[in-house]
Amino acid sequence: MNYIKHLTGFFDRIIQDTNLNPTHISLYIALFQFWNVNRFKNPISITREEVMHISKICSKATYHKCMRELNEKKYIKYMPSFNPFKGSMVILINFSEDPKPIQKRTDSRKKNELALNKQETSGKTGTEQALVSSINNINKTNIENDINLVEPSAHFQMHVAFSNYEKNKMGKNQHFDKLSSAEKNKPALDQIKIYFEQQNFPEIEAQKFFNYFASNGWLVGGKTPMVDWKASAQNWILNADKFNVAKPKTNRAKHLNSATNKNYTEPL
Repeated sequence: MNYIKHLTGFFDRIIQDTNLNPTHISLYIALFQFWNVNRFKNPISITREEVMHISKICSKATYHKCMRELNEKKYIKYMPSFNPFKGSMVILINFSEDPKPIQKRTDSRKKNELALNKQETSGKTGTEQALVSSINNINKTNIENDINLVEPSAHFQMHVAFSNYEKNKMGKNQHFDKLSSAEKNKPALDQIKIYFEQQNFPEIEAQKFFNYFASNGWLVGGKTPMVDWKASAQNWILNADKFNVAKPKTNRAKHLNSATNKNYTEPL
């Protein structure tokens, strides 16, 4: 038995059978595997659990329904066993010697339509015939146009992503350059104390100045690296009076002030 011809004959039959579904085909392939292991000798003994496992059918009702319908359509001969200790018997019909199924009559109709179309197009002028394009050519043109539309958009997206990456990289490099230049120009605490002392300013303000700019990486305004720390110290000294203004004490509410000696005979 030529199993290639057999499977070819089987698929030729199921093409014409509109009542079969993928479950029937999966079940038949599982039965064919058992038949192959048995060296294509009929009948073969099967168990429901093994066939369901190979065909990936999970429902017993679906298994019995498909097995019964394959038997009714003459794909197999199913002889069920009602003994749980004995397997069911199946005979697979040999399709390797069957002639090919007769094609539907639609083939002759299609030939007539093609001949009619050929006569109609042959009667037209050369210019009119040139306007008649093949569907395959139209589809090919549309596909190429879609590809041409997709490729520039993909290149544009890659270009935008690369530009954003370069911008982020340049921004990070500029930030690190600012930090490095600020680190080079940062003064020592002793230098700041000496300078504030020369300007007749308290040492505590020198400590505040150092702590403030050391915490933000010696950046003026949090953005620009400090170029001349003495100029920044001068601004600090000039603006210190604005921030060190003592807040005036607010008077307590007058209605809360009460005398110690009270005269309860006086009317309110």
